[in-house]
Amino acid sequence: MGEDISARCDAIEKCYEFMLAYAGQGLSGDEGSSSSGQVRDYLERAADAVSGLAQAYQAAKQENLDHAERYSAFLGVLERDARDSLAAIQLVLAQTTISSQLIDNLNASIHLRALLTDLFLIDEILKPQRTREKSATPE
Repeated sequence: MGEDISARCDAIEKCYEFMLAYAGQGLSGDEGSSSSGQVRDYLERAADAVSGLAQAYQAAKQENLDHAERYSAFLGVLERDARDSLAAIQLVLAQTTISSQLIDNLNASIHLRALLTDLFLIDEILKPQRTREKSATPE
C-alpha cells in the first residue's frame, strides 16, 4: 500500500506523541531547551507528512483497493481534515516561540484529533489489504 503512506502516518503520530510530552513540561518556549527545538522539527515533519496525505491515499485507492469507489467520500473527509490540521500546524510554526501551552492547545484541536482518528480508521480498514500484498510478495 505504500511506504509513503506508512512514513507519513508515522511522522504524524510521532509528532503527536512528542507534543503530548512537550505540553506537559510547562515550557514558555524561550528556555532554549532541546525540547523547544525538537518540537519545531516534529511539527515541520508532520506538516510535510500531512501535505499531500489525501492524494497519497487517493493514488493507493485507485491502484490497490478492492471496491475503490466506496472510499471516495471518506477521502474527501480525509482531505478536509488534513487541510485543516495543516493550517493549525503551520500557524503554530509561524510563531517565534512555541510554548507548552500552545502545543497543548494544538493537541486539543478538533482538527488534529479528527485527522488522527481518520488515520486510525483507514489504517484498520487497510490492514487486510496490506496482509494480502505481503503474502503475494515473494521473499
